[in-house]
Amino acid sequence: MTRHLLYTLYIAVTVVMAIATVVATCKGQDYAAATIYSAGWFTILWAALAVIAVIWIIRRHMRRWSLLCMHASLLLILAGALLTHLTARKGTIHLHRGVATTEWQCDAAKGGSTSTQLPFALTLTGFNVVYDAGTQTEADYQSAITVTDHGKPEQAAISMNHVLRHRGYWFYQTAYDEDQLGSTLTINADPYGIPVTYAGYILLALSLVGMLADPRGTFRQLLRNDRLRRGLLGVALLATNLTQATAAPSLPKATAERMGRLCVLYNGRICTLQTYAIDFTRKIYGRDSYQGLTAEQVLCGWIFWGDDWSYEKFIRVKDGALSNQLKLADYMSLKGFFTYESSRYILGPYIQQYYDGNHGKLYKQAADVDERIQLIMELRHGSSLRLFPQTVGGTTRWLAPMDALPRGTAAADSLYIRNVFGVLYEYALAGRYADMDRVIDKMAKYQTLHAGTTLPTTTQRQAEALYNRVDVTKILFMACLTLGLVLMVAIVVRMVSGRKTGRLFGVAYALAIVFLLLLTARIALRWLIGGTIPLANGYETMLALAWAILLIATVSARRWHIMLPFGLILGGFFLLVSHIGEMDPNITPTMPVLRSPLLSLHVSVIMLAYALLSISFLCSVTALIVRRQALQSLMLLSQLMLYPAIATLAIGIFIGAVWANVSWGSYWSWDPKEVWALITLMVYAVPMHRGTVKAMARPVVYHIYMVGAFGVLLMTYFGVNYLMTGMHSYY
Repeated sequence: MTRHLLYTLYIAVTVVMAIATVVATCKGQDYAAATIYSAGWFTILWAALAVIAVIWIIRRHMRRWSLLCMHASLLLILAGALLTHLTARKGTIHLHRGVATTEWQCDAAKGGSTSTQLPFALTLTGFNVVYDAGTQTEADYQSAITVTDHGKPEQAAISMNHVLRHRGYWFYQTAYDEDQLGSTLTINADPYGIPVTYAGYILLALSLVGMLADPRGTFRQLLRNDRLRRGLLGVALLATNLTQATAAPSLPKATAERMGRLCVLYNGRICTLQTYAIDFTRKIYGRDSYQGLTAEQVLCGWIFWGDDWSYEKFIRVKDGALSNQLKLADYMSLKGFFTYESSRYILGPYIQQYYDGNHGKLYKQAADVDERIQLIMELRHGSSLRLFPQTVGGTTRWLAPMDALPRGTAAADSLYIRNVFGVLYEYALAGRYADMDRVIDKMAKYQTLHAGTTLPTTTQRQAEALYNRVDVTKILFMACLTLGLVLMVAIVVRMVSGRKTGRLFGVAYALAIVFLLLLTARIALRWLIGGTIPLANGYETMLALAWAILLIATVSARRWHIMLPFGLILGGFFLLVSHIGEMDPNITPTMPVLRSPLLSLHVSVIMLAYALLSISFLCSVTALIVRRQALQSLMLLSQLMLYPAIATLAIGIFIGAVWANVSWGSYWSWDPKEVWALITLMVYAVPMHRGTVKAMARPVVYHIYMVGAFGVLLMTYFGVNYLMTGMHSYY
């Protein structure tokens, strides 16, 4: 009876949370919070699950300290959440410079807010927006505060990821007035819930490590299993683009490459003009080159021979409603979007409809094509060519040729900025490329002289040139998938016929090491160029996940050969997703709230968990296809991945909770990503309870369950990102 009640409550909690995320997407997060997350019945449901779980643990006579501590930590976390729900107060306070303030707006339980008094006063003495050097990209928001308590003033600072704590109140930087004379802080007063929850997190981390280290634990027993020790799972293994010359004029390759080594302010950071050229060509044409011309030659062609290039079929138009409506070709020229008689912009009416709120497929495609056309227009007008740094009063700005120059700019600099492109234009039309090279070299010296500290280092520029040279991810996803599929065929051959393929394994293993090193280099270059660990968006986390899978596969394949094809197929799959998905591979500055070491640790640990669970999934798929003796063996290998996966997933979730608490004052906000991560943890925890869920001891049931569980993981990573809205939308 107790077991069945435990099943029912466990499933009910999981299903209710999944439904709540759908409600939050359809009706809004506030509605979901009021009707589900903050409702009394939902609290009672969790409490009932906790009580029944405790009763079941007592009946089972659980004695292993690591398991007892783990379940006790979960109870502590739930208790902390309940204390937060019952006792915490949260709201905002708006400070004006020089005005002592004690009044703040406390969020009411049923919406709205009430005015409340602090037991001390806060005075804003200064506010500052910190920008990345030489750009207008916001790096941090900083409020200088005076805290006056019992007549004693104390100076303090609040910024993103830097909290002010005073007498049980936590203050977080939230917003600021446009004139920077006011600052809005979030206040969180949770003196009981936070310490209890954090104690639960610490106990959970210790118990998870203990679970993996316990000599009598299931994980250590799996490592000692005879099937795995004998290596019964051992198996083995295993374009040139034709281009045609274009009539479109451009610079010689060497001169265009010299131009590409200049620096430019683009996408919120200082990068090489080569990066801008590649992005320009890729966004508009869909590839990194055009009819034998490099991206730098394409960019220079549009700069110096814009009228000629306007007739080139350079603008890619995806097949869809717009192309059918206007009878557009797959590639159109810029002139093709303007009528010959009146030069009317044929997309104009559709763009107007889009901005009036009509976001149907026809109008969305029109907006997409219009965005590409605008990139060309910006280049032809010169507004995107922010090549000229000016440092005045210690502040460096990067300017385009026709930008308003800052007050104090020297007359010689003003003359140079306004006229240098005219000189380049004359030399380009006259074919005087040696003279152009000399002017470009002088532009590089100008940048060095006037850029202050904003120029990337020589190492960063060399790294960016190497990063741009070859799209390693495109090569790797094809190589990994091909090699992995060949290995899977070899597995089936061996299991069915018993043939040996020992030599192939050595070749495949060596290639996998090469693939891993290439991907490591790709990620390292991205890290060096951007200056922060590349884990801040969907593209970067896909690379990290592929890297983690390949690392696990190569490390473990010497003992369990089947791990190699698993790792290659999964690594190739995630690289393929990063390549063809709606993910932006451009290196861009990180949002201020994401500039925290806790975020990097949180994402890294979560990605490791996802990698391990992905390998478990492939174990189960292979077992269900091959059957025979593979069912039991692959179940053991899958479980070997499952235990550290659960540990890293749980640790990653609570590191994320700590980061959230430090960054915006709430360690759990019922954001869809958070909720689905918890659902994933709960779903994957079921196979670890074979003593309670007896069916999980049967290999076929286990493998079918693990295949279904992977669907939950996909929902957590992909589904939430693309189907739901929340605070994790930057992924």
